[in-house]
Amino acid sequence: MTADATTGSPLLRAAHQLAADLLAPNAADVDTTTVPRSHLDALGRAGLLGLAAPVADGGSAAPPRLQRRIQEVLAGADAATWFVGAQHHGPVRLLADSDAPARAELLPRLARGELVAGTAFAHLRRWPDRPVEAERVAGGWRFGGVAPWYTGWELNDVFSLGGATADREVVFGIVPARPRDGLVASEPLRLAAMTATRTVRLRFDGLFVPDSHIVARVPVDRWLHTDRRNTVMPNPAAFGLVATAVRRLHEVAEQTGLTPAGQAADRFAERLERLREHTDRLFDDVPPDDQHDVRLATRARVGTLLVDATTALVVAGGGRSMTLTDPAQRLAREAAFLLVQAQTRPAREEQLRHWAEDRSDGRTDDGSDVLADLRAGDPGTASTGAADVGGSL
Repeated sequence: MTADATTGSPLLRAAHQLAADLLAPNAADVDTTTVPRSHLDALGRAGLLGLAAPVADGGSAAPPRLQRRIQEVLAGADAATWFVGAQHHGPVRLLADSDAPARAELLPRLARGELVAGTAFAHLRRWPDRPVEAERVAGGWRFGGVAPWYTGWELNDVFSLGGATADREVVFGIVPARPRDGLVASEPLRLAAMTATRTVRLRFDGLFVPDSHIVARVPVDRWLHTDRRNTVMPNPAAFGLVATAVRRLHEVAEQTGLTPAGQAADRFAERLERLREHTDRLFDDVPPDDQHDVRLATRARVGTLLVDATTALVVAGGGRSMTLTDPAQRLAREAAFLLVQAQTRPAREEQLRHWAEDRSDGRTDDGSDVLADLRAGDPGTASTGAADVGGSL
């Protein structure tokens, strides 16, 4: 797929239209309240909840690069709505790859956006600890423990739940997203950013999931290996936030005559395009298990650009940037959230190393060293895909 192959997509046009007409105009109100279910329904009507679903089941099976571009657009308009909606795609992929009876019941409705899904799996990264345990019982599985981060409570209809067994297996089931025997949700967590996403803690006390709704069983080592492929890569949402910050910096420059704001915006735009290009190459042209260090370094560079662009917007706006109605402070808080979302220890260390070694100037943010690494490696077969940003933190 070429760099421009996504631009004519009806789905991408629908995302831009929805972002302009609904998401961006209401983002400030959403930030201080909660994501409306009507926003998620609008994503469904636009076909944006079926991106990962097979065409035969009512989805679009959108190419991974197109999925990433759509995530950029939605996140740049309203990161809270984007993040709740992003949880949906993981359960869709699980069902699409499953032959469980629940597939026929749920997948077409999820693909059409008639149902909205969430997911709880980030706790699996704590292995060998097992915050949520899965145990085989007659007719199904029982889950016990605590999922500390679950996004979209009372906005989702169903969710995928991952638990780990004592014999090193990960088990995923599909569960109704409502209180029931063995399932209790906390009050929504008050967060520095994204409180509107209704993120809660879920407690499981022998929650029973029948075999009909068990959609995946994989060795824990294989699951961790697959998860690492996602967590080493930049989140597409970061590019969306940077693009919004660049656009608003240009607006500030035009409205106030603050020339350096426009100059900074131009510099950020150059870095954005270069880093997006490098990210696309890593996703599309490099085998997913190759160049792990290059992927982490790229994620760190994107994180630095995200901080630079959103902080510059705060500075350009002056005191008014601190008002809750100004988008600058919201974008800066959302940027901080994305720095730690799906953050593993290696990603944290690489981001800090990036700052410690002062690699944030133009010498490396243009990606020249990344390109050298790419040339040295065998591109091989293309990666499978869009970053999985589900599972809350």
